[in-house]
Amino acid sequence: MNATNKTGGLFATACIALSMTASVPARAQDAADLAKQLANPVASLISVPFQFNWDQNIGPAREGDRVTLNIQPVIPFSISEHWNLISRTILPVIYQDDIFPGAGDQFGLGDTVQSLFFSPKAPTSHGLIWGAGPVFLLPTGTDDLLGTKKWGAGPTGVVLSQQGPWTVGALANHIWSFTGSDSRPDVNKTFLQPFVSYTTPEGWSFTFNTESTYDWEAHEWSVPLNAVVGRVTKIGSQLVQFQAGARYHADEPTGGPHGWGIRLGVVLLFPKT
Repeated sequence: MNATNKTGGLFATACIALSMTASVPARAQDAADLAKQLANPVASLISVPFQFNWDQNIGPAREGDRVTLNIQPVIPFSISEHWNLISRTILPVIYQDDIFPGAGDQFGLGDTVQSLFFSPKAPTSHGLIWGAGPVFLLPTGTDDLLGTKKWGAGPTGVVLSQQGPWTVGALANHIWSFTGSDSRPDVNKTFLQPFVSYTTPEGWSFTFNTESTYDWEAHEWSVPLNAVVGRVTKIGSQLVQFQAGARYHADEPTGGPHGWGIRLGVVLLFPKT
C-alpha cells in the first residue's frame, strides 16, 4: 500500500470511529459549551488530551516515519478573585524509524514543554481573552535522537476572541536554551500557532491551525497545517472529546516530515460541578 492510500485509509477509519460517538451524546448545550471551552487554551477547565500524530517521509531519503503521542494535561488554578494560573504541559512519547540511513528505530520520551499562563477570569471590555507567562523546556528525552539534552526557558502568550460559534486567536512562545549538553546545538526557537474553530450546538467542532516553528540557529521553518473535527460526548459517566483530522507539512526543516500526516485525539474532560 502506498503512503497516499495508507493515509486515506487511516483517515477514513478515524472519521467512521468519530461519527459513531454521536450515538452517545452529552447533553447538547453542555457539549457545545465544553467544545467552546476546549477551543480556548486558557479556559478554566481541567482536561487531559492524548494527541496522536503520524508523520512520514522523514530524512534525506524520505524513508522515515514518526508516531508521536502528546500527553497534554491542562490544569487551571484560581490564584485570586480575578486571576487564574493555567498550567499546560506537553509530554511526547515517540516512536520513529529510519529518520536517516543507519539510524534504526527509537522509542521513548521526548522533551517536555511546560507553559504557565496568568489569565484574567473575565474577558476584556472588547471581549478579548488573553494569558501570558513563562514557558520551560525540560530535557526529558530518553534517547539522543528524541531530545535536545538542553534546559530552556522563555515567554509565552495567547490572545483570542469567542463570538457566537467562532473562536479565533493565536498562541506563541520563544524558547532559548541556557544550559545542558555542550555537545548539542543551542535551542533558539519561536513557536506560532494561529487558530480558528467553529462549534455547533450539538458539540461538534471544526478547527484549523498551524503549528509553525522557526529555528533561529538553523534558519529553517517547520510549518505543519492541521484540520481537525472534534465531537464532545460521554463514555459512561466520563465526558470526552474525540478528534480526527489530517495534517500537511507546508514547509519543513532539513530532514523533517514531508507531505501528509494524520492527527487523532482523545480528550478527557473534568468540568467543575
